[in-house]
Amino acid sequence: MDVDGEVEHDFFPFIRQYKSGRVVRFGAAETVPAGTDAGRTGVSSKDVVIDPSSGLWVRLYLPAGHQGKLPVVVYFHGGAFVIGSTAHRPTHEYLNSLAADAGALIVSPEYRLAPEHPLPTAHDDSWQSLRWVASHAAAAAGPEHEPWIAEHGDLSRVFLAGVSAGGNIAHHMAVRAGGERGGLGVRVRGLLVIHAYFNDEAAASPAGVMRERAEALWRFVCPGTTGLDDPLCNPFSEAAGGGAARVAAERVLVCVAEKDTLRDRGVWYYENLKGSGYRGEVELHESVGEGHVFHYTRPGCEQAKALHARVLSCLRQE
Repeated sequence: MDVDGEVEHDFFPFIRQYKSGRVVRFGAAETVPAGTDAGRTGVSSKDVVIDPSSGLWVRLYLPAGHQGKLPVVVYFHGGAFVIGSTAHRPTHEYLNSLAADAGALIVSPEYRLAPEHPLPTAHDDSWQSLRWVASHAAAAAGPEHEPWIAEHGDLSRVFLAGVSAGGNIAHHMAVRAGGERGGLGVRVRGLLVIHAYFNDEAAASPAGVMRERAEALWRFVCPGTTGLDDPLCNPFSEAAGGGAARVAAERVLVCVAEKDTLRDRGVWYYENLKGSGYRGEVELHESVGEGHVFHYTRPGCEQAKALHARVLSCLRQE
């Protein structure tokens, strides 16, 4: 038997795993190095390893011509927990633009992916990255402190943001921050949840192939799961224990796209967060006639401009 050619799990167009364990990822964008976006935004970026034992690293984005301390945005990329990278060209270019237009210092963690590193690895890596950012708020900056954050970051203005699977991660980071004994040590001003990946046992998708595929993909990325009502998948399930009410952000912006298959999940998240006991402000923005993460591929279209303006408004606390 050719176990290297026989498929065990097939989740095209994301990933395929063979019985040998070999994994093939599809549609991977070009990876680009950090540097200076000289021809477009002038934003500088660099990669910093924060845990040599696991290889965990982050990419930082610093706008040109900045003055004074900058708000800090911790941004989690998407990819269904199995693909994606902060170094992929669409993500990298989007974060260059966001840093320039928002006048913000951006930190984007390169969390490890399933199935090689099943959930909650992505969440644990992201939490380690967030705690690393927060550690720079200590009065005495040590040699382990990253100069860009220590010198340019205003850690009284921290925002958490993410797209798709990264939106799921951003939510859970805000919950962990709210439940952290003694607090995270920094003030989280806002949470931006964009085209987020969530699900539940009573999801809008009817029973059948689509439902089976959703369940199978979740069990693939999170083998120890109890199912779609796992708190990592459904933050409002009984197993989540009301954790959503602890979201450590003064304001939450939920963004959905009308033609996105995750659109209803985003509205569901918005409505459930409002009813969870969370005391902050929750807002919803819908991009009409557009699909999943359209603002990466068509940043110049009218709906992308409107989404960008809403994101900037949230980051500027307007």
